[in-house]
Amino acid sequence: MNIQNINKRKIFNDPIYGFVSIPYDIVFDLIEHPFFQRLRRIKQLGMTHLVYPGALHTRFHHALGAMHLMTKAIEVLRSKGHIITHNEAKGVIIAILLHDIGHGPFSHALEHSLVHGISHEKISDAFMDKLNKLFNNELGLAIKIFRNKYPKHFLHQMVSSQLDMDRLDYLRRDSFYTGVSEGVISTDRIITMLNVKNDELVVEEKGIYSIEKFIIARRLMYWQVYLHKTVLSAENLIINILKRAKQLAQNKQELFCTPALKHFLYNHIDKEKFFTQSIHLETFSLLDDYDIFTSIKVWVNHEDKILSTLCNNLINRKLYKIELSNKPFSKSDVNKHKQKVCKKLKLKNDEINYFVFNSEIINNAYNPTHDSIKLLNKNGCVTDIATAADQLNISVLSKPVKKYFLCYPKQ
Repeated sequence: MNIQNINKRKIFNDPIYGFVSIPYDIVFDLIEHPFFQRLRRIKQLGMTHLVYPGALHTRFHHALGAMHLMTKAIEVLRSKGHIITHNEAKGVIIAILLHDIGHGPFSHALEHSLVHGISHEKISDAFMDKLNKLFNNELGLAIKIFRNKYPKHFLHQMVSSQLDMDRLDYLRRDSFYTGVSEGVISTDRIITMLNVKNDELVVEEKGIYSIEKFIIARRLMYWQVYLHKTVLSAENLIINILKRAKQLAQNKQELFCTPALKHFLYNHIDKEKFFTQSIHLETFSLLDDYDIFTSIKVWVNHEDKILSTLCNNLINRKLYKIELSNKPFSKSDVNKHKQKVCKKLKLKNDEINYFVFNSEIINNAYNPTHDSIKLLNKNGCVTDIATAADQLNISVLSKPVKKYFLCYPKQ
């Protein structure tokens, strides 16, 4: 037996699941690749650590955790008589491993701040294509599954759906690292209850309470973590820092920045350029949290008052005061804050939006319009969880809740 192959089947110790093994040699090789290693330097929850100090886990942690859950789900479905070939198992595991490889610095916080109009899913697509060439087309099946172009639809659902391995891992992982116990879900129970009916991923009827808990946990985690008002304040602050830096860069002002960050600040890169000129993806693969935060630390002393003030506020955690409301804020309320801040900070009219602004957020824990969670009854019939749930009103939770927020300086 090849000793090199044995060494590739390593195990690592995950704080959530314990010992996790690497199921295929190619998975080890993909993890070792610089594109994937970059995820060690990208925080899973953006700026959430400014609210929950323990939330310092990375996209690397999450990708490996989702891969582990996928291996367990494959075992469960095979044990129930569903055929998942060796190549299909390898393909779906690679697909979930690489599902977040396109995330940029601070994950969702800066999703559209550096590359305009391109989601991280599309960048993940591009990375997979690049890796497929580097690995002699061994990722072809994984890419088909990721893009939902493979005949077995349920394999794609395990990667991306209302009840995929991505969500199962991040809810439990984010709950663990933030210390928010409301997000704790029973991944073992849910995965054990998975089944397939008519090429659709379903949950057996006796798993209904675990699914109800899962949907409730998502709703609570969105309000308490992902859409926590102080997290919104911090993330909008770093967005405005990048917006100001980009404006200065476009006006040819000199800014300290790493080469990778400089490429995206001083060039306007739209969707067409990003996907047709390979230099952009290659440079993006060098970009991570460290590029952004190193630059922000230096910009604290920049001669531009707007940029230096914003950066100082982030470095020293002087975040925006933020108000939440069930109704939109009136123009007069917003303008009142703008006038006050404009006068105090001696700002021009086109500068005030860096310090006073309003927007909206939506919490949609369960969205059955695109893809619903199906329950498999003992008689073989399939029903939607929102219809079948009897303990809690899931149909109410499936309706999106919109809130409005207003940010302005505390002082």
